[in-house]
Amino acid sequence: MALPLFPPESDPGPDFVGLLRQAGALSRGANRHDGGGSGISGSGISGSPEAGFAGAPHATTVVALRYADGVIMAGDRRATMGNIIAHRSMEKVFAADRYSAVAIAGSAGTAVEMVRLFQVQLEHYEKVEGTTLSLEGKANQLAQMVRQNLPMAMQGLVVVPLFAGYDTARGIGRIFSYDATGGHYEDTDFQATGSGGRDARSTIKLGFRENMARDEAVDLAIQSLYEAADEDSATGGPDLVRGIYPLIAVVDADGYRLLQEGEVAERFGALIARKQAERAEQGLPGERAQ
Repeated sequence: MALPLFPPESDPGPDFVGLLRQAGALSRGANRHDGGGSGISGSGISGSPEAGFAGAPHATTVVALRYADGVIMAGDRRATMGNIIAHRSMEKVFAADRYSAVAIAGSAGTAVEMVRLFQVQLEHYEKVEGTTLSLEGKANQLAQMVRQNLPMAMQGLVVVPLFAGYDTARGIGRIFSYDATGGHYEDTDFQATGSGGRDARSTIKLGFRENMARDEAVDLAIQSLYEAADEDSATGGPDLVRGIYPLIAVVDADGYRLLQEGEVAERFGALIARKQAERAEQGLPGERAQ
């Protein structure tokens, strides 16, 4: 189907949300990204503060860190509603496009919808303009979407994403964090957000060094989520019984890719074995070697 035509004074150009607005295709739920709307389409959530905090699943801890050839992005799989586990295997790390990734924390339904719209916006821009946005341009686009969600954030449906990618012009990985008002800030080496973000950041800060190898950076991201889950009840650690492990993504000159679940499970197994060995050496109860 061909795109609709608009007169020059109202042409939305590469702005996908502007195209929907001009075509009259924005629903009540989608329109909140334009600063309006008071509910989530099809979710049954009213948009009241009580519903925003207690009635909607919330995603928790996500991290990003640079390494020698790009960036690592990781997120646990747990979503909570108050003190209840709403989902055990939620995906919080997504490909924004070939060379960038976005991870979500905050109101889960709102965040996932924002990510989907962001993905379409980047694809729409590329098709209309014939070129991709710069990494800064992508970060700015996401900042606008977070800012347009501010009315919903004031009602409790807060979205605080992490954005990271490989800058093809500079040949390095870069990380951007956000606040609920749409402010975005470039982080030099690493960042974490969500309920376990403080503990994850502390772990990465202690282990981070410049020009880390990919495997070292992946192990550090895994350890940060493990330590966050150990301190924060809303952050899910590895679920060995169900075989559920955090998602780990790599973005470098070859593009975005998720690590295979088998590799993540093996690395978590090695971390747990090291923790058990350390406790056994210290003679701590419950972890003594047989």
